[in-house]
Amino acid sequence: MAKYRNALPQLGESFFMTDGGIETTLIFLEGRELPCFAAFHLLRTREGEEVLRKYFRSYSALARRFNVGLILETATWRASSDWAQKLGYSADDLTEVTRQSVSLLEEIRAEDETAPTPIIISGCLGPRGDGYVPDSAMTEIEAEHYHLPRIETFAGTSADLVTAITMNYAKEAIGITRAARSAKMPVVISFTLETDGCLPTGQTLEDAINQVDDATDGYPAYFMINCAHPDHFKKVLQGDRPWTARIRGLRANASRMSHVELNEAPELDAGNPAELAGQYAALRNNQLKHLNVMGGCCGTDSRHIEEITAACLPLFRLAN
Repeated sequence: MAKYRNALPQLGESFFMTDGGIETTLIFLEGRELPCFAAFHLLRTREGEEVLRKYFRSYSALARRFNVGLILETATWRASSDWAQKLGYSADDLTEVTRQSVSLLEEIRAEDETAPTPIIISGCLGPRGDGYVPDSAMTEIEAEHYHLPRIETFAGTSADLVTAITMNYAKEAIGITRAARSAKMPVVISFTLETDGCLPTGQTLEDAINQVDDATDGYPAYFMINCAHPDHFKKVLQGDRPWTARIRGLRANASRMSHVELNEAPELDAGNPAELAGQYAALRNNQLKHLNVMGGCCGTDSRHIEEITAACLPLFRLAN
């Protein structure tokens, strides 16, 4: 049974940690092969499952050390039918691996959750296509039909919500939101941005958030930004406007590279963890007053999340 589905703790004013860039960590730091960037593919073996368990436990240990809440995303960013088919998974296989991904996080929650460290399980959804390029864009109805089976699977597990990560155009985000509402699941939408602070389609972040809210009666629990460096989007967050209050989460890249440069980079660019943490704190202080869910994306690992937590947690304690 889902523990927090009817009352998400991160909708309060407390700090919540989430993880870093799972795929880049597994590939570059753990030396694992992830065909199609699919972390869920590790669940096919006991050894691979143990790699994922070790990864997630590193964050639950960090959350307990700081006494903060933790949101764990299932390793299912690529676990949708098109990507799974490329890896030889049937529809039944995909359903089973989705459930398995939640069970792994259930196990960690049972072992590591404490009163000061609630652990929320989020079913991670990725884009149907490339995370950076809105090719073969769907209509809202097509996106709803495409993502509904995965969301319904999550709804039948102990996942507390679903989070759509690296959304690069608004119509797919709207379809996901409508599917989540149909399945009675809370949903979070996380947009990816280019170096100009806009979505890959050229749409502004403000317009994308407003378009999703207008089309779904404001159903998303909140919005996030991921897979972009703060230098790429801080300029579009000027001013205290209603749409910025909808942004509660941030999973920034460690690197200032563009998406094209990241795709072509032969080595991991881990950036400067302390500098990135300072940028998170500045965003929380000056532009995103409701930001309270903080993690990382490409190039980040537990070192970055530790620095971010150390830099930002005092801001919440001062406020209280």
